[in-house]
Amino acid sequence: MNYKLVPVVLTAALTSVMTFFAVSHFETKTPYFGASEGGKPVTVKYAAYSGPAGAAPVNFEGAAEASVKAVVHIKTTINGRTVTASRNDIFSQMFGAQQYYIPGAQESGSGVVISTDGYIVTNNHVVENANEVTVTFNDRYSAKAKVIGTDPLTDIAVLKVEDGNKRLDYMEFGNSDEAKLGSWVLAVGYPLSLDATVTAGIISAKGRSIGINKGQSAIESFIQTDAAVNPGNSGGALVNTSGQLIGINSAIASPTGSYAGYSYAIPSNIVRKAVNDLMKYGSVQRAYMGIEFIDGRSASPDKIAELGLDKSEGVYVNGVLPNSGAAKAGLAKGDFITQINGIAVNDEPEIKGQIAHFQPGDNISVTYLRSGKENTATVQLTNMNGTTAIIKAGAASTLLGATVRPLTETEKAKYNMGGVMITDLGNGPLAKQTQMKKGFVITGANNNEIASIADLQQVLSSSTQLQIAGFYPGYQGMYYYGLNNVNPLAAEQ
Repeated sequence: MNYKLVPVVLTAALTSVMTFFAVSHFETKTPYFGASEGGKPVTVKYAAYSGPAGAAPVNFEGAAEASVKAVVHIKTTINGRTVTASRNDIFSQMFGAQQYYIPGAQESGSGVVISTDGYIVTNNHVVENANEVTVTFNDRYSAKAKVIGTDPLTDIAVLKVEDGNKRLDYMEFGNSDEAKLGSWVLAVGYPLSLDATVTAGIISAKGRSIGINKGQSAIESFIQTDAAVNPGNSGGALVNTSGQLIGINSAIASPTGSYAGYSYAIPSNIVRKAVNDLMKYGSVQRAYMGIEFIDGRSASPDKIAELGLDKSEGVYVNGVLPNSGAAKAGLAKGDFITQINGIAVNDEPEIKGQIAHFQPGDNISVTYLRSGKENTATVQLTNMNGTTAIIKAGAASTLLGATVRPLTETEKAKYNMGGVMITDLGNGPLAKQTQMKKGFVITGANNNEIASIADLQQVLSSSTQLQIAGFYPGYQGMYYYGLNNVNPLAAEQ
């Protein structure tokens, strides 16, 4: 045994005992070997955060249980069809028009029951071109559904399940304008053909536009969330913690096609307006102020500096159409619109999102800045004809002196495209300035796709020079016609 180490060991032991004795008697601020309150030991909690004092924990159980009963799985069948290519090239001239066979397909998505008698809201792209639609409920009950109406510009469709013997669970609409950044939400649907699935996240942005809805008059003012959404969730519910519907899940932003952190839902206030119009009129009644905007997010740095877009709130008015509601209310180029009915707007999607709540003929309060001074005006909204009349689905309209109608669903499937057919040339600019014939189908105008009368009305309302493209059913190739000095908003000339 090495006796030389004994004094070292004893000294170390004595030092440790004296240090512990001193700390335990004279240092009381920091507890050792445990936590205490008032001298009594308490349970130590590692890496826990209970939130602000008095804040209750978020509980999704009630909202999740109620919402899954009202969200359905939608399966569609698209029959195979043969289409003829409308091209006027040398091969078509030598060998005739080429025909292509598009095979049938089965697709799926989600939907939300909004009434006990079987009305269901979903995305237009879920049921587009479908020949048969089947709905399966959370309790495995399945039924055929009829498409009541569709609106590609908002990407909304309404279905109806006919079964008087079954009372359905449904979801109540919430107010999407009251949803705030950071609010908890649930995304409910049938992703990847799984059973009803609930994911949670927060609202990360509002008023988003991602360019997915096609058409000149497309409305995009999405609620952006980080709730996980995947293919198959389209048409499903975005739900607040009270179990109310505040959006219809519609799209994801992803480089892979699967969830990558951002999902987008159509706000419930836009959905409710579109659904009511489709059920009542067969088409969405769109309201317009008659204003052209410049969006600071897409403007060039030179334009931003020139117009002072970085120094003023609101959305810059770049032009006001003659005889429009905005013109009659006194709005002018150079104004900055900051509020619609007291709700702040910061870009064009937010303005369009607010206007989409209203009908032609409604009056709205518009707050704007002119030379730095705040003003308020009352603007009466109109339809694209500059009137307050109701435009019903499939109804003929008078544009440029001609009578036009949208293509039927059968015609769209046959030609593999949408468009507007001329049924009577009348005695207006089309008849006077072109050699166009009755039966011509307009598919484009001024490099804009024309899939509906609303698309054509939008182009007509904002330009005096028109380049119209289209085809004649039964004939090969595309045809083009030019028009000059068209009067904006004088669509019934």
